[in-house]
Amino acid sequence: MVLAVIRLIRGPNLGDRILALDMIGVLAVGFIGGVAVLTGFTLYIDIAIALALVSFLATVALARYLMSRAARRSRESER
Repeated sequence: MVLAVIRLIRGPNLGDRILALDMIGVLAVGFIGGVAVLTGFTLYIDIAIALALVSFLATVALARYLMSRAARRSRESER
């Protein structure tokens, strides 16, 4: 977890930061799932599923942004 936070802060580029953010989301979902198993409180499973969905959608949105930014740069360099 600490290494993912360091990668999120230091980069060096946006792709690395996106992957670090996704890794933190996966670790959080795993932690919440583990707590759900240990406590037997099933609401934690719902929370983990919701967090996984939000994390997935954020990763896809950021990846699409990264791709559009790269395409825009390549079009500008062709001019």
